[in-house]
Amino acid sequence: MAKTICKLLGVVFLIVGLCGFVMPGLLGTHLSLAHNLVHIISGAVALYFGFAGSLHGARLFCLVFGAVYLLLAILGFVLGAPGVPTVAGMASMGSDAHLWKVLPGTLELGTMDHAVHVLLGLVFLIGGFLTKADVRAND
Repeated sequence: MAKTICKLLGVVFLIVGLCGFVMPGLLGTHLSLAHNLVHIISGAVALYFGFAGSLHGARLFCLVFGAVYLLLAILGFVLGAPGVPTVAGMASMGSDAHLWKVLPGTLELGTMDHAVHVLLGLVFLIGGFLTKADVRAND
């Protein structure tokens, strides 16, 4: 299951990372240059674990990435405050109730970003937890 999740979400990350360059407000998210690069790098790493990595490595990747994305979402909802994005070209998106300016003007995450991060965190964690714990024998 973990390798499949890595393959699927790796492709999704790459597509979103590339689409973000032409559609920075895709589905209400705040896809800045930095955010797109994070998605592209994450997608490449996920694809590595999905195709070339061991099952144990893919499982560990899913568990770690799932925890990181879930934590990122929680922090976003907790630390986010009402505001308007300051990343170039994003001000037209208007005010966001939970805008978290991680790196003001460079990496800012809004309510929709946090919701997507919850979903990603859960999918990665499910993939990791549904993969047999003793995977070393299957590598």
